[in-house]
Amino acid sequence: MELEKRIKRHENLHIVFWLIKDSCWMLEFRCLGIAMVIPTLIIAGTIAYISRKTDDLYINLSIFFWISANSYWMFIEFFTTGEYKFLAVYPFALGFVFVGLYYYITLITKPRSI
Repeated sequence: MELEKRIKRHENLHIVFWLIKDSCWMLEFRCLGIAMVIPTLIIAGTIAYISRKTDDLYINLSIFFWISANSYWMFIEFFTTGEYKFLAVYPFALGFVFVGLYYYITLITKPRSI
């Protein structure tokens, strides 16, 4: 129960940073948008670390890689002509791998009780 409270507290703060980061991207506030990448990724990593002994680790790693890809894409749009935006596919793909692992572990390998 304590673990769930710790994760929930971090998730709530994480959402705030993520929304600020993406809003800055949309509004083209470059400095603040890039600055928000750091706390957003730190909290995503912290959540993954806290959940490391649970099945939720995989979904939290997926979120971490999603934000990494999203942040890279934002950086590319802010500071280049966009020619390397396609490289965001790698962290996005890792996010999909971890989502797949999460559902494989939670839905297929774990017995369900009715």
